Amino acid sequence: MKQRRHTPEQVIRKLREADKMLGDGAVVADVAKALEVSENTLHRWRRQYGGMKADDAKRLKELERENQRLKAIVADQALENRALREVSKGNW
Repeated sequence: MKQRRHTPEQVIRKLREADKMLGDGAVVADVAKALEVSENTLHRWRRQYGGMKADDAKRLKELERENQRLKAIVADQALENRALREVSKGNW
């Protein structure tokens, strides 16, 4: 299958379609094929976006990006502190 990125809104929409199809008695493999995703992707989306609405999923992605940015800042700051500590020792 072709690999592509889905927006949170698209994921929520596809999960709703999947639930509807599964409710009508379709098999998971057929649902995944109709939605053009793998079964693993469908299960992962269910686990991650389970009962969310589109706005909640969008906010989750924003928070994940912000968290990643903040972790990078903390890592840079820790590295800088370590370098300053080594310089202040004078053992270089």
